[in-house]
Amino acid sequence: MEKFAMSLCILLLFMGCKEQSRENDVAIKSEIKRGYTTERIVDNLSNPWGMTWLPDGTMLITEKRGDILHVKNGKKTKIQNVPEVYNRGQGGLLDIEIHPNYREKPWIYFTYASSEGEGNGGNTKLSRAMLVEGKLVNIQDLYKAYPNTTRGQHFGSRIEFDNEGYVYFSVGDRGERDVNPQDIRRDGGKIYRLYDDGKIPVSNPFVNEMNAKAAIYSYGHRNPQGIAKHPETGEIWIHEHGPKGGDEVNIIKKRANYGWPVISYGVNYSGTKFTEETEREGMEQPLYYWVPSIAPCGMTFVTSDKYPEWKGHLLVGSLKFNYVELLKLDGNKVVGREKIAEDIGRVRNVKQGPDGYIYIAVEGDGIYKVVPN
Repeated sequence: MEKFAMSLCILLLFMGCKEQSRENDVAIKSEIKRGYTTERIVDNLSNPWGMTWLPDGTMLITEKRGDILHVKNGKKTKIQNVPEVYNRGQGGLLDIEIHPNYREKPWIYFTYASSEGEGNGGNTKLSRAMLVEGKLVNIQDLYKAYPNTTRGQHFGSRIEFDNEGYVYFSVGDRGERDVNPQDIRRDGGKIYRLYDDGKIPVSNPFVNEMNAKAAIYSYGHRNPQGIAKHPETGEIWIHEHGPKGGDEVNIIKKRANYGWPVISYGVNYSGTKFTEETEREGMEQPLYYWVPSIAPCGMTFVTSDKYPEWKGHLLVGSLKFNYVELLKLDGNKVVGREKIAEDIGRVRNVKQGPDGYIYIAVEGDGIYKVVPN
């Protein structure tokens, strides 16, 4: 009887292993069919908002709660002396980027929600610092949006440099859609442009307008959480969250008004309309818009030869549907869509690393590397 029971256990175990093997085979075949696998290279992350790379190939990751992590050979080390972060709702420690000429100007730029200044709550701030022996030093505040508010939504914020050395960053409308985005005297719902040291360029469009925020480059935005420089034209592209429907991709132009909330392809979350207009003279039309919303976050142009079918196109993360979207481009026109890394989780960021590989940051999980087969 004991021998029979043992034989039965072995048989069941073997059958279970075969069944698991079949499942693995199906998964592997699926991965091979689509031409790539996803490999988790950093684990146990909560909300990895921003990521960038130092010249030595190591990675810097921002956790929304207020940590900057330095990752080397898979090992995470917490950077010291990070400024205090106002961690509320969608606000916290947000994007991070290094100076494009880092070897000569070793500055690290980061945006975060800050309670600095008068009033309760916080608003988005851009700072820079140097990294020395695992610690931020020489921290410099470059721009702080006002007023502070306890609202927890729409802080933005992404950072990008153009080919001329200007730094661009986004601030969302802070949940004040009827007040901030269309008023150049107020922060919020804007794309800003500064010199790399925080000074305001005299060529900015509103420098000579009374009471205007001189750092503003474009306005009429809702909540831009993706920004990237086009690899050929050098233009700054963004995407931004719409309400229910109407997420947009836009190319940023000097002094341009992108229309929020006067024009939109979205509606209120309740389904009711807040505007009857989708276009108006003097307001930019989106290059592309999503209905229904995908809740876009993070974006990158693919320039790497590692992904020949994706090269020249745009990758956008989807928080809502747990995948990365490939927007296929013909010039400045979107001509196709494809889902990448389906069901990977809430995608907070997607970027091409200096090694040519694509990296995906997933909330409540970690960082994944997309490896071509």
